[in-house]
Parts: sequence; structure tokens; C-alpha cells
Amino acid sequence: MTESAGNKNEDCHAANGVKPGKNGMVKNHHHHHQYQKQEKVYHAACNGELYSRPFIESFEETPMLVAVLTYMGYGILTIFGYLRDFMREWKIEKCHIAREREEQKDFVPLYQDFENFYTRNLYMRIRDSWNRPICSVPGATFDLVERSSNDYNWTFEYTGRVVKDVINLGSYNYLGFAENTGACATAAGEVTVKFGVGVASTRQEMGNLDRHEELEKLVASFLGVESAMAFGMGFATNSMNIPALAGKGCLILSDELNHASLVLGARLSGSTIRVFKHNNMQSLEKLLRDAIVHGQPRTHRPWKKILILVEGIYSMEGSIIRLPEVIALKKKYKAYLYLDEAHSIGALGPNGGGVVEYFGLDPKDVDVMMGTFTKSFGAAGGYIGGRKDLIDYLRTHSHSAIYATSMSLPVVEQIITSMKCIMGKDGTTIGRSRIQRLAENTVYFRRRLREMGFIIYGNNDSPVVPMMLYMPAKIGAFGREMLKRNIGVVVVGFPATPIIESRARFCISAAHTKEMLDRALDVISEVGDLLQLKYSRHKVIPSLDRPFDETTYEENEE
Repeated sequence: MTESAGNKNEDCHAANGVKPGKNGMVKNHHHHHQYQKQEKVYHAACNGELYSRPFIESFEETPMLVAVLTYMGYGILTIFGYLRDFMREWKIEKCHIAREREEQKDFVPLYQDFENFYTRNLYMRIRDSWNRPICSVPGATFDLVERSSNDYNWTFEYTGRVVKDVINLGSYNYLGFAENTGACATAAGEVTVKFGVGVASTRQEMGNLDRHEELEKLVASFLGVESAMAFGMGFATNSMNIPALAGKGCLILSDELNHASLVLGARLSGSTIRVFKHNNMQSLEKLLRDAIVHGQPRTHRPWKKILILVEGIYSMEGSIIRLPEVIALKKKYKAYLYLDEAHSIGALGPNGGGVVEYFGLDPKDVDVMMGTFTKSFGAAGGYIGGRKDLIDYLRTHSHSAIYATSMSLPVVEQIITSMKCIMGKDGTTIGRSRIQRLAENTVYFRRRLREMGFIIYGNNDSPVVPMMLYMPAKIGAFGREMLKRNIGVVVVGFPATPIIESRARFCISAAHTKEMLDRALDVISEVGDLLQLKYSRHKVIPSLDRPFDETTYEENEE
């Protein structure tokens, strides 16, 4: 890039650093960059002094023919699904596993029959692409237990064969700490012998140990905040703590692509929820302005508090939150910010400090810093960091803190050891080198996929790399063909993605060597040619102009 996005520019003067363009979106500057004579247009955000580095994020437009054929594919599957249901009703269809057993007929059904239509007739066709059991550490490679099905994926049988050394492109093992050798494994083993594997009590009773206290002090130091608190489950960290922070009379503004844990936590809180377009600051500012001007519905009283929910890296899109702009809006409208760094902590920033460090921001500007230990640290659980009074409040009001069993000590030790390694407190540079290797692997892998002609989504620095498959038949076919060539991948379809945006999601790790990535890329190219997945025409559109749904509302009012 020849121009830094942090340079001051006449077009980037606005009170909060955000200037709407003619189309209502944030105005971007276009930078041109070439990879081996293939011209591709990327869009770097230039918003005054908010960005100190180029913010390059792209989403290529779905080709019209591909979109039409994808809709047709789902239409044909739906028609045949209804036909097979009709045949089952009249005992013509041989496979009756999709129906309730005769001995269950007198029971009240647990679910509506139509609600299971997608599972019966679409998901079951490619069910073998998921839930595959592995029998080794999920590191750069793993061993996979082979299985087969004789009833169209309704049940599986193990063949007794193990597929060895499958290259792992699916685990969130960003820094390669999911391993059974090395300092982390040794420390966890020693703690297991001394303390056992479980505490069997909540922290407010008999389950608060000195290692828990040390972990929380270390997390606070790593994040650069006053205090931190650890929880045994990452999902519960969101779903159980958001209700403690917001309630009736509060407004939650949630990104439309937020994780299910954030959505559940917001709904459990009883707050009014309004959803803004993904990473779209103009949409967020409109909701903030309306909230300030109009207040609560009917009464028009001011909201008790306004809480913005965003993620650091979005795990299905590979995009990074435009955090400098979110913080600028938060300050302008006196709102609170809740940042979920599940996929970004450890994976972004020169020292692994996450998206806050990646943008060079002050951690104090984020009111609630949440993250998990399940990805970059190779462990389990989650944390919340922030001001000391916030953490003290959560210790007495969070259901996850009061009622949940405290974290297992071997897990705590895994986190402490890996975090010290990342911070360099173990006296080595292993952590720093892993962070650097992850960044290099990410840029290299994304660049090669683009050069091959695949459509990939997201930010250039995101280790989550979604590659578009689109058509339903290609979801299962891609996963099977890759596994035949000893590459393990994750394929994703509806309802986890929009119905015409099925994709393969690669997760890059510092544990991957260049030889592994080259081998995987060669196989991806081969399978891409076989299944005709190289859709790219290089018609890249800015992330802010993506055709998402209009702003929606969820009103929880009596």
C-alpha cells in the first residue's frame, strides 16, 4: 500500500471521524494493488486520525448466475423433500428413520413435524461432513476415526480404521497451544497430580483457589485493564453476564452477525434489542441518534443505559470490527461498549493483545472486554476485563460466577502457562514468534487463494478465512473430496450462514508450516477445479456496501 489510512485527508473530517458518502455509507478511499498481474481493488478505510494503519477488508460480489443456480438447487431439494415426505406417509419410501417410531405415536410430540423438514431432507444428505470424531491432539495435524453409514447418514458405524496425519484447517488453534508436549502440557500434568481435575464447588463456596486468583491478575495485566474475572465456559460468559449488565429499560445495539451467545445474553436480559448492519457505522449511528432523540417507546423516557455489542473477529465472515469508529460513536453518544474478543485475543496485534492492540487503542475506552481461552490459549473458559468496580459488581451479580463450578485447575494452568509464553514472561521468545508466524501464514494463505480465483471474505489480517461454495451440493462434496486427500476442513451452510452463502471456513494456525499450507493450497486448487469453485471475477465491493437486510428491531416490552 502506498498510502496510510491514518493520513489526514480533506474527505475525512467529521466530528467523530465518520463521514457518510452519497450512498449513505461511510466514504472509503480506493487503493489498487496487484498480485502477479491480477488487478484487484481493495477498500481501505480513511477516517481522519482514527486509523493508524490501512484497514483492508473486502467481500466479492456473488456472480448472478451462481446465485440463481444456488436458489434453484435449494428449490429442487425442497421439492424432492416434500415428495419423499409424501412417499413416507404412504409407506412407499423405504427409509422410515425420518418418522417417529410406532411406540412413540401416543406421546405428545416434542417438536412440530415441519420444523424438522430441513434436517430430514437437506441436512441429512451431507451430515457426514460434520461431527467427525478425532482421536488425537487437534494440532497442525490430527488422526480421524473413519465411519460409514448404511441408512443415508441417519446412523453411523465405525469401520475400525484411523486416518492418520490429516492436515487440520478447522480448529481455532491460532497459536498452536493445543498440544500434548511442551511447557503447557508439563505444567498442566503437574497441577493435575497435585490438585486433581475438578474442584467440585463454586468459587463463592470452596472452589476459589490461589491459581484462580493468579490467573485473573495475569489476564488483567495481559489486557491492560484494572481487573478481570474468569469463567469456566466461554458461551456462558456472554449469555450469563449480559443479563447482569443490562435489563428492562435498557437498550442493546447488536451487530447483525454477532455470535449466538451474545444474542442469547441480550434476549435473557429483557432489554430492548435493536440490530445494526454488520460493521456499518452509519447504521449504528442512526440507531444511537434515534435512541437519544426518542427515548423508550411509548413513554419516551431516556434509556437507563445503551450497550453496544460487537465482536473482534467475526468467525463466519473473517471480518474485523471497525473499532476506532465504534469507540468514536460510543463516546459521542455516551453509550457503553461490550467487546467479544473470542477469536481476536492472541490472534491479532504485535503482542497478541487482540483487536484493541491491533488498532493501537486504549483498553480503557472499551467498557467490557470479553474473550475466551478456547482458541489462542488451547484451553477452555472465558473472561471479562474492565474497571475494578465493574468486576466486583459481576462477582456478586453474575449467575455464571455465583452458581457455576469453578474452573478445572489443569485448564487454569494451561491458560497461565500459554499466556505467560505469549507475554514473554517465560523468558523465551516462543510466544512472539508464534504470533509473527500466524500473521505471516494468514497473509500468505489469503493471497494464494485469491490468486487461484476463489472468492474469500474478510480482512487481510484475519486468520479466519471463509471461502465461498454457494451451492448446496458442493458443501458435502468439498468436505468429502478434501478428506480423501487428507485435508480436514469445516464446511458451513444454512442456517449458520445466509442460504446462498454456503462456505468452507479455514482457520490458520501458527503451528502450520509453509509446506503444510502449500500442500493444502494445492489440494484446494485441485478440488476447486474439480467442483468448479473458482468463481472470482475480482468485482470486490467495500464491506460497508454489502447488501445486508435492513435494520431490524426486537422489542421486549410489556
